[in-house]
Amino acid sequence: MISFRDRGARGMHRGAFVDAWHSFSFGDYEDPRHMGFRDLRVLNEDRVVPGAGFAEHGHEDMEIVTLVLKGAIAHRDSMGNVVTLNAGDVQRMSAGTGIRHSEMNPSPDERAHALQIWILPAEPGVTPSYEQRRFAPEEGRNAFVLIASPDGRDGSLRLNQDARMEMLRLDEGRSIARQLDSARGYWVQVIGGIIGLNGTEMREGDGAALTGETMLELEADTEAELLLIDLR
Repeated sequence: MISFRDRGARGMHRGAFVDAWHSFSFGDYEDPRHMGFRDLRVLNEDRVVPGAGFAEHGHEDMEIVTLVLKGAIAHRDSMGNVVTLNAGDVQRMSAGTGIRHSEMNPSPDERAHALQIWILPAEPGVTPSYEQRRFAPEEGRNAFVLIASPDGRDGSLRLNQDARMEMLRLDEGRSIARQLDSARGYWVQVIGGIIGLNGTEMREGDGAALTGETMLELEADTEAELLLIDLR
Protein backbone atom coordinates (compact mmCIF):
# COMPACT_ATOMS: atom_id res chain seq x y z
CA MET A 1 0.00 0.00 0.00
CA ILE A 2 1.19 3.51 -0.83
CA SER A 3 -0.33 6.51 0.97
CA PHE A 4 0.58 9.82 -0.65
CA ARG A 5 0.95 13.04 1.36
CA ASP A 6 0.30 16.02 -0.89
CA ARG A 7 2.58 19.00 -0.27
CA GLY A 8 -0.39 21.36 -0.16
CA ALA A 9 -2.21 19.31 2.48
CA ARG A 10 0.61 19.58 5.04
CA GLY A 11 0.27 21.68 8.13
CA MET A 12 1.69 25.16 7.69
CA HIS A 13 3.07 27.83 9.98
CA ARG A 14 3.82 31.16 8.36
CA GLY A 15 5.59 33.52 10.72
CA ALA A 16 7.63 36.68 10.62
CA PHE A 17 10.89 34.71 10.78
CA VAL A 18 10.16 31.10 9.78
CA ASP A 19 7.85 29.46 7.26
CA ALA A 20 7.35 25.80 8.15
CA TRP A 21 5.47 22.92 6.55
CA HIS A 22 4.65 19.90 8.71
CA SER A 23 4.09 16.44 7.23
CA PHE A 24 2.91 15.28 10.67
CA SER A 25 1.24 16.96 13.64
CA PHE A 26 3.61 19.46 15.23
CA GLY A 27 3.19 22.49 17.47
CA ASP A 28 -0.11 24.21 16.80
CA TYR A 29 -0.85 21.87 13.88
CA GLU A 30 -2.80 18.82 15.05
CA ASP A 31 -4.28 16.22 12.71
CA PRO A 32 -5.17 12.79 14.17
CA ARG A 33 -4.80 11.29 10.69
CA HIS A 34 -1.16 12.37 10.52
CA MET A 35 0.57 11.74 13.86
CA GLY A 36 3.64 10.08 12.40
CA PHE A 37 4.63 6.95 10.52
CA ARG A 38 6.02 4.06 12.56
CA ASP A 39 8.95 5.53 14.55
CA LEU A 40 9.01 8.68 12.39
CA ARG A 41 7.33 11.46 14.39
CA VAL A 42 8.33 14.76 12.75
CA LEU A 43 9.22 15.80 9.23
CA ASN A 44 9.35 19.58 8.95
CA GLU A 45 10.44 21.69 5.99
CA ASP A 46 11.66 25.08 7.27
CA ARG A 47 12.62 28.28 5.51
CA VAL A 48 14.26 30.79 7.84
CA VAL A 49 14.72 34.48 7.04
CA PRO A 50 18.19 36.05 7.39
CA GLY A 51 19.26 36.69 10.97
CA ALA A 52 16.37 34.73 12.50
CA GLY A 53 15.71 31.20 13.66
CA PHE A 54 14.84 29.08 16.66
CA ALA A 55 15.92 30.39 20.06
CA GLU A 56 17.34 28.03 22.65
CA HIS A 57 14.94 25.20 23.52
CA GLY A 58 15.12 21.66 24.86
CA HIS A 59 14.55 18.06 23.70
CA GLU A 60 14.62 14.64 25.34
CA ASP A 61 14.59 11.07 23.99
CA MET A 62 14.51 11.83 20.28
CA GLU A 63 16.82 11.21 17.32
CA ILE A 64 16.92 14.54 15.46
CA VAL A 65 18.36 14.74 11.95
CA THR A 66 18.71 18.05 10.10
CA LEU A 67 19.48 18.31 6.37
CA VAL A 68 20.54 21.77 5.20
CA LEU A 69 19.30 22.19 1.62
CA LYS A 70 20.17 25.84 1.01
CA GLY A 71 21.97 28.57 2.92
CA ALA A 72 23.37 27.97 6.39
CA ILE A 73 22.30 27.28 9.97
CA ALA A 74 24.33 28.34 13.01
CA HIS A 75 23.96 25.67 15.69
CA ARG A 76 24.80 25.94 19.38
CA ASP A 77 23.98 23.32 22.03
CA SER A 78 24.44 22.37 25.68
CA MET A 79 26.96 19.68 24.68
CA GLY A 80 29.38 22.46 23.74
CA ASN A 81 28.96 22.25 19.96
CA VAL A 82 29.12 25.61 18.17
CA VAL A 83 29.06 25.02 14.41
CA THR A 84 27.71 26.41 11.16
CA LEU A 85 25.98 23.92 8.90
CA ASN A 86 26.00 24.68 5.18
CA ALA A 87 24.04 23.28 2.26
CA GLY A 88 24.90 19.60 1.92
CA ASP A 89 25.61 19.14 5.63
CA VAL A 90 23.62 16.61 7.64
CA GLN A 91 23.47 16.75 11.44
CA ARG A 92 22.33 14.11 13.95
CA MET A 93 21.59 14.74 17.61
CA SER A 94 20.56 12.04 20.05
CA ALA A 95 18.71 14.08 22.66
CA GLY A 96 18.61 11.22 25.20
CA THR A 97 18.52 12.47 28.80
CA GLY A 98 18.16 16.03 27.58
CA ILE A 99 19.80 18.73 25.46
CA ARG A 100 19.24 22.39 24.77
CA HIS A 101 20.12 24.04 21.48
CA SER A 102 19.45 26.96 19.15
CA GLU A 103 19.38 27.19 15.36
CA MET A 104 19.79 30.52 13.58
CA ASN A 105 20.28 31.68 10.01
CA PRO A 106 23.57 33.62 10.11
CA SER A 107 23.26 35.05 6.59
CA PRO A 108 22.48 38.76 6.18
CA ASP A 109 20.61 38.24 2.91
CA GLU A 110 19.85 34.56 2.11
CA ARG A 111 17.05 32.40 3.44
CA ALA A 112 18.02 29.04 4.94
CA HIS A 113 16.11 25.96 3.77
CA ALA A 114 16.25 22.73 5.77
CA LEU A 115 14.48 19.49 6.57
CA GLN A 116 14.26 18.36 10.18
CA ILE A 117 13.34 14.76 10.99
CA TRP A 118 12.57 13.34 14.43
CA ILE A 119 12.64 9.58 15.06
CA LEU A 120 11.80 7.85 18.33
CA PRO A 121 14.89 6.17 19.85
CA ALA A 122 15.22 2.44 20.41
CA GLU A 123 15.79 3.10 24.10
CA PRO A 124 15.26 6.17 26.29
CA GLY A 125 17.75 7.86 28.55
CA VAL A 126 20.91 7.51 26.46
CA THR A 127 23.76 9.96 26.87
CA PRO A 128 23.22 12.86 24.44
CA SER A 129 25.52 12.86 21.43
CA TYR A 130 26.18 14.81 18.23
CA GLU A 131 27.48 14.11 14.71
CA GLN A 132 27.58 15.90 11.42
CA ARG A 133 28.85 15.14 7.95
CA ARG A 134 28.84 16.80 4.56
CA PHE A 135 27.36 14.87 1.65
CA ALA A 136 28.56 16.57 -1.53
CA PRO A 137 26.18 17.01 -4.49
CA GLU A 138 28.01 14.36 -6.51
CA GLU A 139 27.25 11.77 -3.83
CA GLY A 140 24.02 9.95 -4.50
CA ARG A 141 24.00 10.90 -8.17
CA ASN A 142 21.73 8.28 -9.79
CA ALA A 143 22.35 5.94 -6.83
CA PHE A 144 21.19 5.81 -3.24
CA VAL A 145 23.70 7.02 -0.66
CA LEU A 146 23.31 6.09 3.00
CA ILE A 147 23.36 9.13 5.30
CA ALA A 148 22.16 7.60 8.62
CA SER A 149 21.96 4.06 9.99
CA PRO A 150 22.01 2.11 13.29
CA ASP A 151 25.66 1.08 12.89
CA GLY A 152 27.11 4.11 11.12
CA ARG A 153 28.27 1.98 8.20
CA ASP A 154 29.69 3.49 5.02
CA GLY A 155 30.42 6.74 6.83
CA SER A 156 26.78 7.38 7.70
CA LEU A 157 25.61 9.10 10.87
CA ARG A 158 24.69 6.73 13.69
CA LEU A 159 21.04 6.49 14.81
CA ASN A 160 19.84 5.07 18.12
CA GLN A 161 17.08 3.20 16.27
CA ASP A 162 16.58 0.49 13.63
CA ALA A 163 16.12 3.10 10.90
CA ARG A 164 18.05 4.19 7.85
CA MET A 165 18.05 7.33 5.73
CA GLU A 166 19.22 7.50 2.13
CA MET A 167 19.53 10.35 -0.35
CA LEU A 168 19.04 10.04 -4.08
CA ARG A 169 19.71 12.57 -6.84
CA LEU A 170 18.38 11.54 -10.25
CA ASP A 171 19.26 13.17 -13.55
CA GLU A 172 16.34 14.01 -15.82
CA GLY A 173 15.11 10.92 -17.61
CA ARG A 174 16.93 8.49 -15.33
CA SER A 175 15.15 5.73 -13.46
CA ILE A 176 16.07 3.43 -10.60
CA ALA A 177 14.41 0.48 -8.88
CA ARG A 178 15.12 -1.22 -5.59
CA GLN A 179 13.64 -4.08 -3.67
CA LEU A 180 11.88 -3.37 -0.38
CA ASP A 181 11.26 -5.53 2.69
CA SER A 182 7.49 -5.90 2.92
CA ALA A 183 7.72 -6.18 6.72
CA ARG A 184 9.21 -2.69 6.99
CA GLY A 185 7.82 0.76 6.29
CA TYR A 186 9.35 3.37 3.99
CA TRP A 187 8.80 7.10 3.74
CA VAL A 188 9.75 8.97 0.57
CA GLN A 189 10.07 12.77 0.69
CA VAL A 190 10.65 14.70 -2.52
CA ILE A 191 13.21 17.45 -1.92
CA GLY A 192 13.24 18.86 -5.43
CA GLY A 193 12.09 18.22 -8.97
CA ILE A 194 9.40 15.91 -10.35
CA ILE A 195 9.51 12.13 -10.11
CA GLY A 196 7.24 9.18 -10.79
CA LEU A 197 6.96 6.82 -7.81
CA ASN A 198 5.61 3.46 -8.96
CA GLY A 199 3.81 5.36 -11.70
CA THR A 200 2.42 8.27 -9.64
CA GLU A 201 3.79 11.78 -10.14
CA MET A 202 5.31 13.51 -7.10
CA ARG A 203 6.75 17.01 -6.80
CA GLU A 204 8.86 19.00 -4.34
CA GLY A 205 7.30 18.77 -0.87
CA ASP A 206 5.24 15.64 -1.59
CA GLY A 207 5.66 12.57 0.60
CA ALA A 208 4.56 8.94 0.51
CA ALA A 209 4.34 6.11 3.05
CA LEU A 210 4.97 2.62 1.67
CA THR A 211 3.73 -0.38 3.67
CA GLY A 212 3.79 -4.00 2.55
CA GLU A 213 5.48 -3.06 -0.73
CA THR A 214 8.26 -5.15 -2.28
CA MET A 215 9.49 -2.78 -4.99
CA LEU A 216 10.20 0.93 -5.32
CA GLU A 217 10.44 2.28 -8.86
CA LEU A 218 11.44 5.89 -9.44
CA GLU A 219 11.69 7.86 -12.68
CA ALA A 220 12.85 11.47 -12.90
CA ASP A 221 10.75 13.73 -15.12
CA THR A 222 13.20 16.52 -14.25
CA GLU A 223 16.41 16.56 -12.30
CA ALA A 224 15.16 15.42 -8.89
CA GLU A 225 16.27 14.80 -5.33
CA LEU A 226 14.59 12.77 -2.60
CA LEU A 227 15.00 11.30 0.87
CA LEU A 228 14.13 7.67 1.67
CA ILE A 229 13.56 6.68 5.31
CA ASP A 230 13.51 2.94 6.11
CA LEU A 231 11.69 2.11 9.37
CA ARG A 232 11.04 -1.04 11.37
